[in-house]
Amino acid sequence: MLVKWIRLTVVDRRGFERGQRKWAGLLGEPGFRGQGGGWSRSRPGVAHLVAFWESRAFYDSFMARSHDRLAAAQVGTYKDRQVRLFEHEFDVKVGFRPVFGDADVLRLAHCQVRQDRVDHFMLMQEKVWNPAMAGSPGMLRGMLGRAPGEEFLVVSMWQSAAERGKYRPERVERLALRAQIAADVRAIAGDVVQLEPSWTV
Repeated sequence: MLVKWIRLTVVDRRGFERGQRKWAGLLGEPGFRGQGGGWSRSRPGVAHLVAFWESRAFYDSFMARSHDRLAAAQVGTYKDRQVRLFEHEFDVKVGFRPVFGDADVLRLAHCQVRQDRVDHFMLMQEKVWNPAMAGSPGMLRGMLGRAPGEEFLVVSMWQSAAERGKYRPERVERLALRAQIAADVRAIAGDVVQLEPSWTV
């Protein structure tokens, strides 16, 4: 499965949200599995979208045929658009599905991993982070994606902001020490996204 992550700064909120509804056109696309997104809870005006495709071939076909037509409605409504593609490596919890209807919050962690520490990083994701997140109240499902150049994205879906708040900073610090995250990761950037139901496709 291919994961597309888009981050952008919206300059015309009404126009952007109106254009966002046009993405319902993705539903007829071969290989399309789901898309959702919303607003950053810490950075005003920043929006995140995550889309899932069965394979790179289906995604490339869509980009060549239909993408520009759907995207036209949002031209001029945003700036600083960043797009990254990741291949699904494994699930956080079990049975990941690209479904957004039951989730309120999306958590994104973008990690640049040191080349000689990739195997250790992935092992720690499996043995330390996954069980901890799977056991957190309100955590529905998640997945780890990988891009070339030792780049990883952890996507997790949560039932509510209050439940995500139980994933406390001191607990995260303990887990980070256990997983030796400082030794594995060159850079890490995260965000918590308040999902907008009307953006779900």
